[in-house]
Amino acid sequence: MAHVSTDTAPNIWAAATAGLVAGLAASFVMDRFQAGVAALSSSESNAEPATEKAADKVSQVVVGHDIPDDRKPLAGQVVHYALGAGLGIAYAVAAEYRPAVTAGYGTAFAAATTALLDEAAVPAVGLGDAPWNTAPTTHLYGAASHIVFGTVTEGVRRLLLGCMK
Repeated sequence: MAHVSTDTAPNIWAAATAGLVAGLAASFVMDRFQAGVAALSSSESNAEPATEKAADKVSQVVVGHDIPDDRKPLAGQVVHYALGAGLGIAYAVAAEYRPAVTAGYGTAFAAATTALLDEAAVPAVGLGDAPWNTAPTTHLYGAASHIVFGTVTEGVRRLLLGCMK
């Protein structure tokens, strides 16, 4: 049986830990970016965020009813951070095996999450409009938000893994 040197073998636990922290940090920065864009925007949106809709769906399955309106923003944030943490872990572990995942300092990851989440999964499960029924500015906003998420995830991942060596 061949021995794999720990110097060159991927350290999955370190990667997963770095990914968890990176995903949470990136979720925070993405949230602040979106709040900044909303503060600069002249348009008011009364649409319920997809994260709050997702929290409602989970609540319906788990406890049999919707989340009370006064708790929806917090529940939406829990969904946002949980998804960010999960994506951060998946990204960091994938990067250990396929460094090409980090292409463009996380922007390839950002493009993939935009396409898979915002453009496909969210509409497919009824949490948002189909891409062809969505304003171009909304697509741009989503892509920019995910670029922020992707680059912060990559930056924090690199920083943490560099500190762990």
